[in-house]
Amino acid sequence: MSFEDTLRKFTEQMKMPAFPDDWKGSIDGLRESFYRASRSVERDLPNLAEMSNLIVDGADGPLKARLYVPLGAGIAPAPAILFFHGGGFVLGDLDSHDIICRRLAAGSHCRVLSIDYRLAPESKFPAAHADALAAWTWATERGDMLGFDPDRIAVAGDSAGGNLAAFICQETNRTGQHMPAFQLLLYPLVQFVDIRKKKLTFQEGGFFLTPNLFDYFRDNYIENDTDRMDPRVSPLFADDAAFAGLPPAHMVLCGWDPLKDEGQAYVSKLAAHGVSVTVREHAGMVHGFMNMTAFSTTVREAIHDAGVVVGKALGSI
Repeated sequence: MSFEDTLRKFTEQMKMPAFPDDWKGSIDGLRESFYRASRSVERDLPNLAEMSNLIVDGADGPLKARLYVPLGAGIAPAPAILFFHGGGFVLGDLDSHDIICRRLAAGSHCRVLSIDYRLAPESKFPAAHADALAAWTWATERGDMLGFDPDRIAVAGDSAGGNLAAFICQETNRTGQHMPAFQLLLYPLVQFVDIRKKKLTFQEGGFFLTPNLFDYFRDNYIENDTDRMDPRVSPLFADDAAFAGLPPAHMVLCGWDPLKDEGQAYVSKLAAHGVSVTVREHAGMVHGFMNMTAFSTTVREAIHDAGVVVGKALGSI
């Protein structure tokens, strides 16, 4: 199957339903489509030493989480990754990103803890961000139980999850809290204001993340228009002090992604403030491509390669 056929199949599975006045029906349909498109059965899925479901502390109650321990994780306390799934703060859960986490754990030789934070529209901004910070605090304080070395924990996420990872780094930097050792940002959402004013190619705007879907996600999560520029949800627009002293970063970008330019701008800001940052652009890939492991060995390799970067940064490889 060519990659163009893969894109057509994935985007057909992810076809956005009509949105009636009853938002509950539309959200349920979109979540089900996202789940179906993200699930896969793969013969070459890496074996793990352990996988277990946990409960962690959120900002306003317990959250579900899942711990992945790869065969090469090493003796505890060891490097680890705190992972946040994408989905525009509206979609996604532990299962939709299960394959990504398995492959990231195997590639990095790190324990991975995936967090099931609260979603919109049931929980509005800043609920997901508050949950992410609470989960970070919980993980760093319970390193002995999890087998984590608190000084060698990376934050990672794709799309909206990359937003949460970037937010944790900026917020802990701002407040003087214990900071992550590394940040892995997979085609992250770094501004949640607008993409309609951008001149998008068909490839950038014709697949999963369209301007309509961007607006739908934004308007379901952010109630007040003035909050769109809040640096918690738009870390690209944080002041200079928020960038100075941030942990090293690795950014994965997609050539056919309406968020690519913002990702490149975020890389430039990191570098301008002396932050060590590397970039890997997958020229022919679309936003969300790491959920297409069922269709492409190239996608599987991309996740593995990103894991290797983190593993080398944390000393597990």
